[in-house]
Amino acid sequence: MNDIREVHRLPSPAPKPQSLAFAGPLLWMGSRETKNIYAIDPVAWLVRWQIAAPGTPWGMTGVEDELRVLCGESDDDRRIIRRCLPGQKFDPNFAIPCPDDSGSQLSYDGRRLHVSQWYPKKVLTLASDGTVERIISVPHGICGQVFVERILWLVTTDAEDTNDYWLTRVDPRPATPVIEDVARIPFQARALAWDGEKFWTNHREQNEIVAFARVG
Repeated sequence: MNDIREVHRLPSPAPKPQSLAFAGPLLWMGSRETKNIYAIDPVAWLVRWQIAAPGTPWGMTGVEDELRVLCGESDDDRRIIRRCLPGQKFDPNFAIPCPDDSGSQLSYDGRRLHVSQWYPKKVLTLASDGTVERIISVPHGICGQVFVERILWLVTTDAEDTNDYWLTRVDPRPATPVIEDVARIPFQARALAWDGEKFWTNHREQNEIVAFARVG
């Protein structure tokens, strides 16, 4: 299995980059350390706007021109999906509790939100009220996810303290999803985003954001 082919490796505008998403032309990053959301111009590599999240922004996805942010809130790190209006604020009236109070990464397929549970190795498809419509089990722990043309792409690992990470392709359309590891990611990656041409992920412990070429 080949390693991913890196296109860019850029300094994160804040330490411990945790979540990533594209919404509109901007790359959005949530920092585990500052608990802020940053709107990054991916060409100029400048922060255009930032806002404090309601908690630790573990996962994030674009929904049209808005964001949904999976936050760990309060002392017990309760996992709640919040709505962020870019350039404005977080919507105080929008809150979807994660099933089992568990979840780290988030994606959107154009109709539904999908929450991943790292250690249970599951992706949950949510209805608009947060109830679970479908569960997809995968062979590895999940630390990043994004939909590209109806295919779900994951960052996965079996041992998070190693550099053994994979880009995993999941076709959710059959009744039994087709799952394949297609490339190796040779660092401890967090999150996955798609800009229309290439993938983006975080090398969190190096405080870097990495773009890599499409695979397959």
